[in-house]
Amino acid sequence: MNKELEMNPNKLVAFLGKPSKEFTKADIIRFIKENDVRMVNFMYPAGDGRLKTLNFVINNRAYLDAILTCGERVDGSSLFPFIEAGSSDLYVLPRFSTAFLDPFAELPTLSMLCSYFNKDGEPLESSPEHTLHKACRAFNEVTGMEFQAMGELEYYVIAPDEAVYQAVDQKGYHESAPYAKFGEFRQLCMNYIARTGGLIKYGHSEVGNFTLDGKIYEQNEIEFLPVPAEEAAEQLTIAKWIIRNLAYQQGLDVTFAPKITVGKAGSGLHVHFRVMKDGLNQMLKDGALSDDAKRAIAGMMTLAPSLTAFGNTNPTSYFRLVPHQEAPTNVCWGDRNRSVLVRVPLGWTAKSDMCSIANPQEPRSDYDTSQKQTVEMRSPDGSADVYELIAGLAVACRYGFELDNALEIAERTYVNVNIHLKENEAKLSQLAQLPDSCAASADCLERQRAVFESRGVFSPAMIDGILKLLRSYNDRTLREDIGSDQAKMLEIVHRYFHCG
Repeated sequence: MNKELEMNPNKLVAFLGKPSKEFTKADIIRFIKENDVRMVNFMYPAGDGRLKTLNFVINNRAYLDAILTCGERVDGSSLFPFIEAGSSDLYVLPRFSTAFLDPFAELPTLSMLCSYFNKDGEPLESSPEHTLHKACRAFNEVTGMEFQAMGELEYYVIAPDEAVYQAVDQKGYHESAPYAKFGEFRQLCMNYIARTGGLIKYGHSEVGNFTLDGKIYEQNEIEFLPVPAEEAAEQLTIAKWIIRNLAYQQGLDVTFAPKITVGKAGSGLHVHFRVMKDGLNQMLKDGALSDDAKRAIAGMMTLAPSLTAFGNTNPTSYFRLVPHQEAPTNVCWGDRNRSVLVRVPLGWTAKSDMCSIANPQEPRSDYDTSQKQTVEMRSPDGSADVYELIAGLAVACRYGFELDNALEIAERTYVNVNIHLKENEAKLSQLAQLPDSCAASADCLERQRAVFESRGVFSPAMIDGILKLLRSYNDRTLREDIGSDQAKMLEIVHRYFHCG
């Protein structure tokens, strides 16, 4: 059996004996019929980044065939702010490759993510999902390579404080039970996500933990494996939906908010990427970072200020992007350096066979570790619409291949020191800074919007909508106005507590 199918937790993959990307309408109907599925759900992300749901009861085989073939109408003006009520009808059509059994439904229910189409039966140009599709297509047209991504989904779990085995404040990284209280919850989330088709790398407790007003706040992370970028966005969107639903079932509260309170670690949504050609990772050459990887990084360095418009979308985002909180503030990149905006993580480039060293009974392994190398963008957070965010990153990486001086930009913005240490102040002063508010991000996007609109990727209507939203917060001096006032900070945090 194909190793990618063997032990796969997705019941459709196991039943049909094929990877999800090969699912057909006939496969879906067969699974529904032979597994006594009673309901079908269409799910689709709207302008707020959250999944919406349309329920269907299976009346008969003819009706099932009709909804799978023709989709259904929805009111676009209630889903997206840029659609006028006078001409708002849209179609939603299911993508069979996204099908999964709803782990929360009492009746056996099959759910699928959908694409939006306009009145003429064409993909909706301004939908986040189609924007990402266009971004990936443009990347391939320019580079001849495939853009792949993976996310690190950080979140806080909040519950009444037990006051026993308390973790050390802000020292929760990879902590185990009983000091970490929500490991079982995280593992159950991972199991559910895997059953829906999410390819998870690992999960662990994160740095952030503290008590406030009789409640414990514990930060956790679930990290995914690199997949084609469109699949990466689907997996992250479904994962957030699962984590929230499971928390609700268990009487817990969960937030992906970028900042919780003063002086405590905020939650990011770090996104790794790699570029592939003929199934091989192009990020390394002869054991070192390749020129192609550096071109992609140069594109991100150039467009970094405007990328915050997609990755940091409410005022609390900019309370996270401050020095000394493991969040970036300057436009630079480096190897294994967590003070930079773009990090090249440890990539298994050593020639040592660590497995046989740790396990002397094992023969030498010939595993191709070059496939594991990625590059990490560290500024985004959970307020992002993941489709728009990853589309923006794909545009930025593509732009690096279009710049004649990309390698020069990469060399100029590289740092190999902690830029926040006093002895490195001179280097820090040479680096551009990230925006410090939604308003400033909007200004940056306005200046660089032509790059995102080029090749028809981001529609002008979508860019206009993002600018309007960012400027509606009127937060240009908010970070300075609040300072370290914890009460005011909490007031803003609560306002955007369930963002993204």
